[in-house]
Amino acid sequence: MKKRRVDFLFLFLIILALYFVLFTHIYIMWKIVLVLLYGVMIFISIYSLMLENRTPENTLLWIYVLLFFPVIGYVFYLYSGQLYLKGYLFKSKRINDREELKKITEKERDVDFSALKAHQKCFAKYSESVSLTKMNTCTQTKVLTNGEATFAEIKKALQAAEHFIHMEYYIFRSDPLGKEIMDILIEKAQTGIEVRFTYDTIGSLALSGADIKKLKQRGVKVYPFSPIKYGFFNQKFNFRNHRKIVVIDGKIGFVGGLNVGVEYLGKDKEIGFWRDTHLMLTGESVQTLHAIFLFDWEYVSGENLLEDHIYTSPSSVEGDGMVQIVATGPDTQENMSDYYYTMISCAAKSIWISTPYFVPNEAIRTALRIAARKGIEVRIMVPKVNDGFLTQYATRSYFGELLRCGIEIYSYKKGFLHQKVVIIDGDLASIGTANVDMRSFHLNFEVNAFLVGTSTIQNLIDNFQEDMEESELIKPVAFYKRGLAARSKESFARLFSGVL
Repeated sequence: MKKRRVDFLFLFLIILALYFVLFTHIYIMWKIVLVLLYGVMIFISIYSLMLENRTPENTLLWIYVLLFFPVIGYVFYLYSGQLYLKGYLFKSKRINDREELKKITEKERDVDFSALKAHQKCFAKYSESVSLTKMNTCTQTKVLTNGEATFAEIKKALQAAEHFIHMEYYIFRSDPLGKEIMDILIEKAQTGIEVRFTYDTIGSLALSGADIKKLKQRGVKVYPFSPIKYGFFNQKFNFRNHRKIVVIDGKIGFVGGLNVGVEYLGKDKEIGFWRDTHLMLTGESVQTLHAIFLFDWEYVSGENLLEDHIYTSPSSVEGDGMVQIVATGPDTQENMSDYYYTMISCAAKSIWISTPYFVPNEAIRTALRIAARKGIEVRIMVPKVNDGFLTQYATRSYFGELLRCGIEIYSYKKGFLHQKVVIIDGDLASIGTANVDMRSFHLNFEVNAFLVGTSTIQNLIDNFQEDMEESELIKPVAFYKRGLAARSKESFARLFSGVL
């Protein structure tokens, strides 16, 4: 990784140059030379950044960071700004996953799109052409609203496992909920059932080493995703596994917005009520969801289970619509932004979006504005209070341009809204792990379920309408009259939109 070594050499030289210039009494000529050296290294970094051909605003953001924040800005860029890294950091995983996914999907039946409505067909054709996974009609789905319903179903399914349990989470805490689930995993492992569990190293910092050790000692196979083995010199930590996947016996699968922690049950006093949505799957789509887990498992553990028939045999049920599971991230060539954009651009009547983090790129903003101008009903729901200053005010910074187009924006007041749901025309929907922000679009490993004409979409519609009753509709006139302090916070936070 020649460029990576050059990056850290530059960082060392930048620190050295600034130290001698600012904190020593060397000859002025040497200081001039060191200042010039510093300038040359920053210029080379900026030139390299420009060659990545990002959006102009994103490029300018990082140029400002490099120019105006010596050392700290370069470190931040080194770890958060170099999107090109994912091109080779996960190259082998991406190539291997694509080849294996092709083998799996070749076995699946092609689905006839002729009976679909125009907007459904518009999305389905695009999604199948780029994702390497297929729509299928042999899957049943069940919407799980909030933590109580979700974890009740997950624990029930775990207890009923007969052959294997495969689990993958971004956040998994050593709190009462986490310990309860770990106890079930241990109990099942000790009865001879295979249990595999992988967690994101950064997201699951609250998963204790003692609990990890206990799981391993009691027969659970446990591996972290992208551990920080090399400390400061490991740049992989910026690319996090944001997926939440549970697969049991290859027959039941779970995916959605909920991680494992008591806050997801609404039991964190500081956060309060937690509004979220998860999805339970039975049937053929579980096979695709499982394949995504197996790809990640092979990456973290080196254990290849894809050739074993017990892990790759689809289980069909009678479906009531079409379901497709799609993974995006550094290990794919796809971007969840493109799927959301396609859903929006295919809409004919309505676009409803519910997300905790709304920091859209230019393409999605444009698609939303055009849809609203065409008379399509566009509703966006975000939490009134977010869990971070930058995400809170960066989200609000986009309200003005959207409100001017007639887009309805709802601010959820009951608690923290964390679900990631998109509903198009009442019969096309997405549930998953991907937010409408740059991290989900460019940095995180994500997975979404796309539903076409399933009966469960009505559950999502009902939930959205109930959430509207717990929300405040942002009035354009009142929003435009907000104070200078609020506008200043929004403008400042928006500067960081490219890295949120």
